[in-house]
Amino acid sequence: MSEWAKKAEEQEISSLVNQLDLHKKENGGVQKEEQASEASEEQPDYATPAEASLLLKMIRKTLEDSKCDLDIQRKDPTSPLYSVKSFEELHLKPGLLKGVYSMGYNTPSKIQESALPNLLADPPQNMIAQSQSGTGKTAAFVLAMLSRVDTSQNYTQVVCISPTYELAIQTGEIAAKMAQFCQDIKLKYAVRGEEVARGTTITDHIIIGTPGKIMDWGCKLKLFDLSKIRVFVLDEADVMINQQGHRDQCIKIHKMVPKTCQMMFFSATYEKEVMDFAQYIVPNALSIRLKREQESLDNIKQYYIKCRNQDEKYTAVQNIYGGITIGQAILFCHTRRTATWLAGKMAKDGHAVGILNGDLTVEQRLAVLDRFRSGQQRVLVTTNVLSRGIDVEAVTIVVNFDLPLDQNGQADCETYLHRIGRTGRFGKNGIAINLVDSDKSMDVCRQIEQHFGRTIEFLDTDDADQVEKLGDFR
Repeated sequence: MSEWAKKAEEQEISSLVNQLDLHKKENGGVQKEEQASEASEEQPDYATPAEASLLLKMIRKTLEDSKCDLDIQRKDPTSPLYSVKSFEELHLKPGLLKGVYSMGYNTPSKIQESALPNLLADPPQNMIAQSQSGTGKTAAFVLAMLSRVDTSQNYTQVVCISPTYELAIQTGEIAAKMAQFCQDIKLKYAVRGEEVARGTTITDHIIIGTPGKIMDWGCKLKLFDLSKIRVFVLDEADVMINQQGHRDQCIKIHKMVPKTCQMMFFSATYEKEVMDFAQYIVPNALSIRLKREQESLDNIKQYYIKCRNQDEKYTAVQNIYGGITIGQAILFCHTRRTATWLAGKMAKDGHAVGILNGDLTVEQRLAVLDRFRSGQQRVLVTTNVLSRGIDVEAVTIVVNFDLPLDQNGQADCETYLHRIGRTGRFGKNGIAINLVDSDKSMDVCRQIEQHFGRTIEFLDTDDADQVEKLGDFR
């Protein structure tokens, strides 16, 4: 590439980066980056996209069988599209096929049906893929990575970058299980705690790690040759591109891999600006998006209760518990302070309650969820750290102790949908109760009602007959 072309490319990338940064500033910026200081207890409590993805991957033990359609776009309309209904059709190495089946993958998931044959085609196909957690996208790119390795060559051929230590380890564990019958494929982690002596040449075929460590090993210390990389994978690409530090590191690594390198960008979400950026740096990519039908609200009965203050909200919760038999319940709060207060008050009143918020480590959050799943704790008080990842069949009621708001103080309808979707799972009926303590929160309730075109009924918890009817629906 000429100096002029290099300069033009750098200017174009710089322009896209500036657009991304401007978009983030206009929308309040990213909530927090890895290693960032904890937000105040008074601030809305959300998981970072990377945290949410890790938790969802660890919680979901099986693939979702969702009724979804694929939206597939390609730069070259004449390029053929492939799809498979079985793993045998992919003509995998026998050891890899055995590894796939040993992990319980009997047939390809929706995203795998279209992604895998195109990822494994010759010549290699670049891809930008988007699908929700639990749909098999990690297994798709891991299988493609393993299939591209030439074990007769002892040098690094595949680089897979994840935004956090935990996600890199998670991906590596999947790769190790899938390659358990291919002992000649060598994997290495490039994460904190892993060190390689200066001057050493890494001979492992696949390196999975975080951007900083991979940049140190490949760009600075030259422990492996980036110019020989055949496959470059960006996991949680949306997170990587949105976070300035990660993005800058990934761009530097990306510039050092050959133009013939196969690019795979996978993520659960892509904002428009991020997708534009991804499509620029991944040339002629096949874009696959798994479209999810909007969740049905038919089997979830929605109510609102008028309260004057936080204490009256708590009284309303108590009245609900006194009026009907509840299996398990999830109570959503806006801030950590409120969640801590509510969980403490309920525990003092004899309820087996767990709390899940941003103060906890990933391991602590998983322990809380395990206790809730097993029924040791009947009530889970949480913030928005995991509004879309808790699938517990026994959850019969969701209470919005605080209604969800966006950064402009308006109704956050998407979060509301995912919150109340924690009940009414697996075809059962569910109940969602919204506690309204001001004119503003009443307005938010009406915004949600109008958005979904569903009535949210008034519930008088002092009316024993009305409360009793809740049990009849459930």
